[in-house]
Amino acid sequence: MHAQSIPARPKISRNTAVIGGVLLFHALALWGLQSGLIRRAVEVIVPAEVLSEIIEPPAPKAPPPPAPVPKVPQPKAVAPRPSPLPPAPQPVAIADPTPAPAAPKGVSTPQPPAPPVAAPVASAPPAPPAPPAPPKVELPSSDADYLQNPKPAYPAISKRLGEQGKVILRVLIGADGLPQKAEIKQSSGFDRLDQAALTTVMRWRYVPGKRGGVPETMWFQVPLNFVLE
Repeated sequence: MHAQSIPARPKISRNTAVIGGVLLFHALALWGLQSGLIRRAVEVIVPAEVLSEIIEPPAPKAPPPPAPVPKVPQPKAVAPRPSPLPPAPQPVAIADPTPAPAAPKGVSTPQPPAPPVAAPVASAPPAPPAPPAPPKVELPSSDADYLQNPKPAYPAISKRLGEQGKVILRVLIGADGLPQKAEIKQSSGFDRLDQAALTTVMRWRYVPGKRGGVPETMWFQVPLNFVLE
């Protein structure tokens, strides 16, 4: 048996198919315009696009720039006052039996500060010459043997009444040894005894007082005792 051959289908070219599709699309579009289908589709599609634009959230606003932070004035740093340094102790030389270690090379040994120079002391002025010694003074006297001055007379009434006591008199003796005046310095307590003493000393003679060997008028004290035996 011989196989029966199947007739081959005519091949449609690619270009022919494309052209046919385009023609079919245009025909459908034209029919749709005429029948109002496309208009409805357009009317339906347009609101959908508008809706999509309304629903779309707005773009977020840019955040406002941060407010500038005010600058806080910094307090000025106050430098602390340097505290006064204590006076440096003066170096004192102390004998040390151990030898001092040798200073390393290149390091200078600090020297102690030089002692302050003492200001020159002004020489004291020469002492004034000593004043001359005062002249020697010799007081008057009344007990020289050559004077032969008598004792005072004891008043008789005073003896009878038992009056007694001591009288001290001041007598001014002249350069010639004679009394110039007399006064009572200390009374005996009895006027008769005092008067008898004054009369006696005014009758005596005296050795005049001397100053530097020269006779001079001077006051002289004379004590007289009136005692009953």
